[in-house]
Amino acid sequence: MEIKKLNIIITLGLVAIIGILAAQLLWTRQAYNLEDQKFDQKVNLALLEVVEKLSDGKIAFTENPVQNIANDYYVVNINNEVDPTILEHYLKTEFTRFQINTDYVYALYNCHSDKMIYGRYISPKQKSSETKLVHFPKYKNLVYYFSIRFPDKATYLASSLKFWYLLTFAIIIILLVYVYSIYTIIQQKKFSELQRDFINNMTHEFKTPLSSILLASEALNKYPTIQDNEKLKTYTSIIINQSHKLNNHIEKILNIAKNDASGLSLKLQKITLLPFIQEITNNLKQKNEDLEINLEIDNTISVIADEFHFSNIIYNILDNSIKYCETKPNIIISTFKDSKGLYLKFKDNGMGIPAKNIAHIFDKFYRVSANKSDEINGFGLGLFYVKKIVQQHQWKISVENNTDKGITITIFFPVNSNKA
Repeated sequence: MEIKKLNIIITLGLVAIIGILAAQLLWTRQAYNLEDQKFDQKVNLALLEVVEKLSDGKIAFTENPVQNIANDYYVVNINNEVDPTILEHYLKTEFTRFQINTDYVYALYNCHSDKMIYGRYISPKQKSSETKLVHFPKYKNLVYYFSIRFPDKATYLASSLKFWYLLTFAIIIILLVYVYSIYTIIQQKKFSELQRDFINNMTHEFKTPLSSILLASEALNKYPTIQDNEKLKTYTSIIINQSHKLNNHIEKILNIAKNDASGLSLKLQKITLLPFIQEITNNLKQKNEDLEINLEIDNTISVIADEFHFSNIIYNILDNSIKYCETKPNIIISTFKDSKGLYLKFKDNGMGIPAKNIAHIFDKFYRVSANKSDEINGFGLGLFYVKKIVQQHQWKISVENNTDKGITITIFFPVNSNKA
């Protein structure tokens, strides 16, 4: 994905989540305000009922006897002396009826002593109320009144909005996870680009001196002096062979880096399997005299594939089967068809793969730990390259251990993939 597109997606996602969080915080605040208003209404109604019962409906008020002095502080005009015990009974009764289930403190004004007296702290959760010294400021405009305060009002309202706070907390967590994920993606992308640039530069730098070594060693190998001296001939052959191997490794790395960057450009064509695979196996047999390959392929079977990369797939699979065989390599290449598509199987008699390692053999730079593996040159890129090319063709590849010895690699060609 291009950096520009990635930045646009990241920005849009971040703006969307921040917008949702801002809206959630706004809704939570509005919900709190609504709960506050609802609480005030219930307290006013409950206190009006208390006043009504204290006066037995005989005293008519020209204005609301309940005055909200502060957010949690109310003054109630009663126009007459009242017994504190009766007042407390009515407060408990009406607050219970209106479902006001929070702690409160009340006190009566005594006009004779000009003081607030009989302060009581009442908790609905406790059976008995406790006496506390509570300071209530005097209200100069009234003679007979009582005051009531809700010290835990904010906590009470907040507890009624648990769902809103949990939802807001969840959105904040999502935002933090999103930011962390984006940061990780950007870091990984930078690391991937650095790695790809390093591989490209490294392999390109290797290509020039390697080409010079190959040209010089091949030219040197043609001299009569070299041809007449078996030791020198052997040494130059080793240089040439190892240079070709290194060149093949570099080509693999370049192809993988190219595929990672923009995907390979495939030139698809119809390929008849039997002669195509025969040519590859014949070349391998020339280099490996002990190699035995049996082809069980119908001459009429063909696939749609990129000739160059498909040949590399087959070569890499067969090359691995040969390298990881402790005896005389014996490989059976067969095909099988059903309604879903074509199956191309490569069965060998090699070392096999531990069950726990099978899932990782297509990973980049992964090599199964074994004594034989340590003796074999390679970077662990062969099967990774194979998997990439298979995916590019929209095929599937799988590996399983044989019941006796070795493994079987299966390439599956879906029905649609063989239509040009």
